[in-house]
Amino acid sequence: MVTPDQMMIEAPSLAAIDGVAHGFSTRLGGVSGGIYASLNCGPGSKDDPANVIENRARVAGILGAAPDNLLTLYQRHTNIAVVAEKPWANSELPKADALVTAVPGLAIGVLTADCVPVLFCDPEARVLGAAHAGWRGALSGVVEATVDAMIGLGAKPKRIRAVVGPAISQGAYEVGQNYRQHFIAKDPDAAAFFVTDEGAGEPHFDLSGYAVERLARAGVGDIVDLRLCTYNNESRLFSYRRSQRNAENDYGRQISAIVLA
Repeated sequence: MVTPDQMMIEAPSLAAIDGVAHGFSTRLGGVSGGIYASLNCGPGSKDDPANVIENRARVAGILGAAPDNLLTLYQRHTNIAVVAEKPWANSELPKADALVTAVPGLAIGVLTADCVPVLFCDPEARVLGAAHAGWRGALSGVVEATVDAMIGLGAKPKRIRAVVGPAISQGAYEVGQNYRQHFIAKDPDAAAFFVTDEGAGEPHFDLSGYAVERLARAGVGDIVDLRLCTYNNESRLFSYRRSQRNAENDYGRQISAIVLA
């Protein structure tokens, strides 16, 4: 029997806030089978849609939210953040990579399978945020866009608590030299997040560490990185890169979500 604690990973800094529920889902405790086993929460996958709906309903239940109030986006690796004021239909998903809210009962979330999920909360203003930070989004400012959108609802950066959830680790994230050069051309300070093995080999990028750096640049007061690798935790987490290594034709998605009671 899979317990809620096995289904959802909590961060102590967010769990300590009264009236706020959150979690970074694992792949455990759902109804999907095969490569999606079992808690696949991605409507964009090739999984049976009925399974995805049930899996998301289970996550919503753990968070204390109605299934229709668990909101995600049509993610495009952008730096766009939107404000959630009411539920939206799956056919009306905003094309964005972050969302914020101050509405109790709306669980806002992002889907990932190697990219960085970030959950935010200003406990005093009661403003929440969730961001999907792949390398393109992180480089173009999705973290800062999320903070700016939260400020628009009354949050202050120094009060915000942010948690970086499970993502691909630097050791597993090999990239090409062209990638590194393009990245550093856009942000020279990012050079510190690339390492190359002595002698030969391609660079490896610390995507989670870079997300932490962008949170710090945005003035966020409390930043935690769970340092959980999606690629190296096959029994617990989905990973796009691992699915490619295994020559699978698709992959499951985790959901990271937060809600005001």
